[in-house]
Amino acid sequence: MAEQAPPQELDAEDAKIVTLARSARARTGAAEGAAVRDTDGRTYAACTVELPSLRLTALQVAVATAAASGAEGLEAAAVVTDAAEVSAESAAAVHDLTAGAPVLRADAAGEVRGVLR
Repeated sequence: MAEQAPPQELDAEDAKIVTLARSARARTGAAEGAAVRDTDGRTYAACTVELPSLRLTALQVAVATAAASGAEGLEAAAVVTDAAEVSAESAAAVHDLTAGAPVLRADAAGEVRGVLR
């Protein structure tokens, strides 16, 4: 799945999940921060988990939290990362709930650098 160019302008709801992802990353000092918005408009933010017995990407944690809260689908997801692309594991977690949900990849400043669909 190839990343597409970012939109010229981010709508307010997508900007919100980018901000939540940035906040989660900054609060914990984790490698990544992520946030997802479910089909009811609820948002879930998370960061990378790196324990000796458990390693999850920030998006995997955010998707798991949404699913555990009863979300039946996702409208969009965002990940703040220094990586040049969203990991396959992260994208798969989002697309397990909603195949076409866009995944915004943003840098530490919150600038969206690309979108996976």
